[in-house]
Amino acid sequence: MSSLVVDIDLSQKYNVPGPRYTSYPTAPHFRDDIAHETVMAEVARNNLEPRDLSLYFHIPFCQTLCWYCGCTTVIGKNTNRTQPYLDHLFKEMANKARHIHPDRKVVQMHFGGGTPTYLTPDEIRALGKEIHRHFNFADGHESAVEIDPRRLTLDHVKALREAGFNRASIGVQDNNPIVQKAVNRIQPMHMTEQSVKWLRDTGFQSINIVLIYGLPFQTVETFKQTLDEVLTLNPDRFAIYSYAHVPWIKPSQKLLQGDALPTAEVKLAIHKMIIERLTAEGFIYIGMDHFARADNELSIAQQNGNLQRNFQGYSTWAGTDIYGFGMSSISQIGDAYIQSPKELDDYYSSVDAYDVPVHKAYLLTPDDIIRHTTIMRLMCDAVVDFDVMSKLLNIDFRTYFSRELNELQDLVADGLILLDDNSITVTQTGRLLLRNIAMRFDAYLTAPKGAFSSTI
Repeated sequence: MSSLVVDIDLSQKYNVPGPRYTSYPTAPHFRDDIAHETVMAEVARNNLEPRDLSLYFHIPFCQTLCWYCGCTTVIGKNTNRTQPYLDHLFKEMANKARHIHPDRKVVQMHFGGGTPTYLTPDEIRALGKEIHRHFNFADGHESAVEIDPRRLTLDHVKALREAGFNRASIGVQDNNPIVQKAVNRIQPMHMTEQSVKWLRDTGFQSINIVLIYGLPFQTVETFKQTLDEVLTLNPDRFAIYSYAHVPWIKPSQKLLQGDALPTAEVKLAIHKMIIERLTAEGFIYIGMDHFARADNELSIAQQNGNLQRNFQGYSTWAGTDIYGFGMSSISQIGDAYIQSPKELDDYYSSVDAYDVPVHKAYLLTPDDIIRHTTIMRLMCDAVVDFDVMSKLLNIDFRTYFSRELNELQDLVADGLILLDDNSITVTQTGRLLLRNIAMRFDAYLTAPKGAFSSTI
C-alpha cells in the first residue's frame, strides 16, 4: 500500500465523541437487571455445537499506576493478593468449563490487564497448566499476552512459552523521558529492546508494540523519535491509541499536568505523522489504531474477510465466541455480552456463588444483530455489499436502512465513502474515520456525557 495522506481540516471536522465499537451495543448500554437464569440459558444455547473458542483472562494487578491508564486495575506491590485471585480464576474455569461443549477447540487466547507479568513465572506456569487441563487447543492457535518490560525476566518469557503463548504485545507508550516522568512510567528503550530479544529468542512468532499519543509534553517531533526508535525493533504490528482524557471516569488522570496535554491540533498532527510514516514503511493500516505488516495474520485476515473487532481491538478468526475470565472480563457469546464484576471482592463473591459470575449483561435484539453486523463489516472490511448483507441478514438491506442511506451524502461529498445502488465502499480517506462512518448506523448514540472519547 502506498503512503496514506491525512487531511488535517477533514480530521478536525469529524473529531467528535463516538464509540470505538469493540461491541455493539457498546458497554454503557449493558444492563444489571438481566436474570442469572437468562444468562445461563444463553450459555447453554451457545454450546449446542462445538464452535471455535477464544479465551480472555484479565490479570488486574500492577505494581505502580500509570496516570493515563483507563484499564480496570488493582495497584500495589503486595504479591500476596495473587494467589487468592488465581484460586478464584481456577474455580471460575472449572465451573464454566462444565457448561462449555467438550469438543470446542480454543483457536485464540489472550492475557490482558493490568499487567499479566505481575504474576511470578511459577504462577504463570500454574495458570497455564490449569487452562490446558480444562480446554483443548487447536493446532495453530494464536495466544497473545500483554507485557510490561519494566519488571520482565527471562524466566517470565520462558514460563509464557510453556503456557502456550506465541504472540506478545509490549507496552511502550512513549520513549521520551520527559513524557515518561509526566505519566509515571519510566521505561528506558533498553528495557524494551531486551524484552523483544528474549521473546524472539524464546520462539514468539509475533511482536506488537503499543504506543499512546496525546500524552503530556508530546509533540510531533518527540513522537516521531519514539516511532523511529521502536521501528528498529522490527515489530510485526503496532497498536497506537489516542489518549482519552476522562478524569471524571478515571480520577487518577487528574494527576497528569493538564496544561501540558497536546492541543487538539497537535494531536491531529501526531496522528497524521503516525499514519503517513507507518504506511510509508510498508505497514497496512488495518483501521483506527492498528497497523500490521502485509504478511501478518491481521492483514491476511482483513484480505480474506475474517477480521473481527472485539474488546481487544482488531483480531483474526471472525465469528469466534469469547469466554472471559477474571474481574471485569467480558464474554461475547452468540447474541449476548456478559461482564464479570468490576471490583475484586465482588468478583470473588460472585465466583463463589455462581458458575458464571455476572455484573452486567446484554442480549441483542433482532435490530441489534442487524446493526452489529453492519457496523462490524464496515469497521473490518471497509465495504458493505447490499445484496450480500440482505442474504446474510434475511432483510432487504436497502429498505431496512433507507433512512441511513439517504443521510450519507455529506460523507460522500467529503470523500469518506463511495455510495451507489449496490454498496458502500470506504475510501482511503474514510479509513481514517471509520468510527464516524459506523456511527451513522448506530441506534444507541445517546449515552452518559463523557462516555465516549473523541474519534481522533
